Amino acid sequence: MFLENNKHKGWIEVVCGSMFSGKTEELIRRMKRAQFANLKVEIFKPSIDVRYSDVEVVSHDSNAIQSTPVESAQNILLLASDVDVVGIDEAQFFDDGIVDVCRTLADSGIRVIVAGLDMDYMGVPFGPMPALMATAEYVTKVHAICVRCGDLAHHSHRLTEDDKQVVLGAQDTYQPICRHCFNELRAKK
Repeated sequence: MFLENNKHKGWIEVVCGSMFSGKTEELIRRMKRAQFANLKVEIFKPSIDVRYSDVEVVSHDSNAIQSTPVESAQNILLLASDVDVVGIDEAQFFDDGIVDVCRTLADSGIRVIVAGLDMDYMGVPFGPMPALMATAEYVTKVHAICVRCGDLAHHSHRLTEDDKQVVLGAQDTYQPICRHCFNELRAKK
């Protein structure tokens, strides 16, 4: 499945933060640089994420790159053959198996770049992201700007009353807010 004599060392990079912090933008930037370097790349996203496109990873700024939607993390191993770099967007939507998938890819000499929300709308670590961050060689935490006060934001405040953990949305559903504003809003509930 993977190159047996791959002379390159693999590793895992995680880009995390709140909604509107530039995670996907950074993933796309790194993947396009790899393409520019003539590396073989493959980008994956969870098939449930159809907000902007069924077959592209798209940032909130409308920057896009072709991707393969997958139902489960294990599908990535089946589809990521003969590549140098694998990108994975919205990793928080995958099950915990994504951690072993990333390890397997990196152990086989592949650079793995993962982007995802580190916390859900309640401020709780989101899905497999803590384990991915602990496993990664490189972690980049990006921040948005709080829409309430202008400070650095690292919370994704949900504007709707839905209490499910996974609710897909964009500016109509979420706002980036700082710790202080997050705590203020939580105290009012």
